[in-house]
Amino acid sequence: MVQSFKFLAILAGILIAVFFIHLGVLTYLNLPLFENKILLSYIVNFILAGIILFVMQRALNKKSSQAGFIFMAGSGLKFIVFFVVFYPFYNADDNMQTIEFVTFFVPYAVCLALEVGYLSKQLNNQVY
Repeated sequence: MVQSFKFLAILAGILIAVFFIHLGVLTYLNLPLFENKILLSYIVNFILAGIILFVMQRALNKKSSQAGFIFMAGSGLKFIVFFVVFYPFYNADDNMQTIEFVTFFVPYAVCLALEVGYLSKQLNNQVY
């Protein structure tokens, strides 16, 4: 459990760094900083990554053979949240712009990459 909180702290730190890099790129390109729910996107992706992590950790502690399915369900949850929370806003003008897609995809990709790395380490350390 302590490792999970450590991972979440690392994830939060990396997401904060990526967030400021993202803002820097937007500033450099003279694009609006907070117009496309960027802060909400980073927060939602972090929360979903945390939920998925703890559910997966619980499954791994039970030595569940369902861990892969649980991870896929978590990814499905992320897509559902995207289509319920973000897509209606992004598609309000019947055109999803690249900046709108990137606003959600950057934190999604960072969380996914770190989750996969962490969980693969956890799976490799399992004793059967």
